[in-house]
Amino acid sequence: MDLFLALDGLLWLTAALVPLVILQRLLHREIQAVLLISTRRIGLTQVLFAVLFFPGVFLHELSHFVMARLLGLRTRRFSLLPQATEDGRLQLGYVEMVSGGAWRDSLVGLAPLISGALFVAWAANGPLQLVPLWRLARDGYWELFWMGLRLLPGLPNFWVWFYLTFVVSSTMLPSAADRQPWLAPALGLGALLVLALLAGAGPWMLANLAPLVDVFLSSLAAIFGLSAGVHLLLWLPFLLVHRLLTRLTGVDVEAGG
Repeated sequence: MDLFLALDGLLWLTAALVPLVILQRLLHREIQAVLLISTRRIGLTQVLFAVLFFPGVFLHELSHFVMARLLGLRTRRFSLLPQATEDGRLQLGYVEMVSGGAWRDSLVGLAPLISGALFVAWAANGPLQLVPLWRLARDGYWELFWMGLRLLPGLPNFWVWFYLTFVVSSTMLPSAADRQPWLAPALGLGALLVLALLAGAGPWMLANLAPLVDVFLSSLAAIFGLSAGVHLLLWLPFLLVHRLLTRLTGVDVEAGG
């Protein structure tokens, strides 16, 4: 298997993840700006923002909690109430637990990404019917694609599932605290990979493991790409509303990310 083909999934993952991270921050800022200009009250803006993203925050923190319990870690406090941090950011929820070491802590940090990606994949293939549309576009059946796109809002509970997909995909990425214990496991896996290559396992890994990893990374890239598309679709209207409110009221704000 060619090395470039083996890295194809990683390249697609990077190409999808970077726009998602950027668009998530941009959209959150625009939503906060619209709410703050509309209410003129920071506390109310924080509450409304937290309510808007509550389903995603609930799944995020519940994933931490369940993973910690599955790994035998003792949990302390669990909160879904928004709180302003010392650096001015808004913390929508948290789970406190006793550390179980870098490996177990890393899995707890990854839990929201796992559950969120599974939900987005299920929603895209089920209630939202986005996977069939993607296949039509991929195979060049553009007339059928546009016809299907126009029919999407008529699907049962489409807007409910669209909203849930948005808030889950917008809150599934691990926070800085979630990523903190990742360094040691990453170095450990990197060391094992180097040792395997030095032992001559490179050709076998390229032929047997690389295709599986490529499929996994490509699937994750598709989920991130879908999430980025949803964020882009919503960012533009919120950007326009922000500018319209600024023009009408003469007030503008710099909302936090």
